[in-house]
Amino acid sequence: MIPITWREHRRDDDELLGYIDAGQGICQARTLFGYPVGEPGDEADAERTLDSLGLSYLADRWLLVIEGRVEPITVQIVEATPYEVTLKSVDYGYEGDYGTPFILEVPTTSAQLRPERALP
Repeated sequence: MIPITWREHRRDDDELLGYIDAGQGICQARTLFGYPVGEPGDEADAERTLDSLGLSYLADRWLLVIEGRVEPITVQIVEATPYEVTLKSVDYGYEGDYGTPFILEVPTTSAQLRPERALP
């Protein structure tokens, strides 16, 4: 579950873009599922990061680490809520079925889910 200390950041049409984690006096922009984006800085920096990124990261491919498997698999995000993120396999090299769903608790960790390509 998204920590209550994280502040929602919304765009002008009230769409939730992500969260601002102001722990330790430094602000970190985070996705809807808690992945850190951009460099830590002040609150204005975190807001700019989320504004420029928008929700584009939801359409990107991500790498999911599966216990007992050496290489991560490629997944796409199906749904993100404050409680969980649902992913599906889009990796033809994965021994499971294409489209296999995975559900992770939010916030995710960088050790379990990371973008396939660097986010801005």
